[in-house]
Amino acid sequence: MSKTDKANKAKGLIPGDYASLLAEVKERVRFAQYTALKAVNRELVALYWDIGRLIISRQADAAHGSAIAEQLASDLRTEFPGVGGFSRRNIFYMREFYITYHNQPKVQQLVATYQMVKRLPKELKGQLPGPEEIAKLLEDGERG
Repeated sequence: MSKTDKANKAKGLIPGDYASLLAEVKERVRFAQYTALKAVNRELVALYWDIGRLIISRQADAAHGSAIAEQLASDLRTEFPGVGGFSRRNIFYMREFYITYHNQPKVQQLVATYQMVKRLPKELKGQLPGPEEIAKLLEDGERG
């Protein structure tokens, strides 16, 4: 039986509301992709914050900063081949990200809250507001 014959036979077995099923499944796949992307982005922001913080806490002065960034970039690329984002320039960006925002309570609270929440038992995580809700609460608190 050819592929065309199989496809025609299958069409006769597909219920009339198949288009609705397909639309619902596609919507669910897109939502899952978006949710996963947001989770990855949150994790990367926390990672970059931590890397910047670690560099600053160990950096004696600016002269050592260049050597540290260069060596760290090289070692991370060796340890994690195929994982992007560990160039010398990006290591400096992580450092600058931390320097720029570490004294801003709103950003600091968001990063700290996210790091705390990711360590909680799975059952409790669903009961807590996500980063977007926390940001909104912080904004509302600043206005009120």
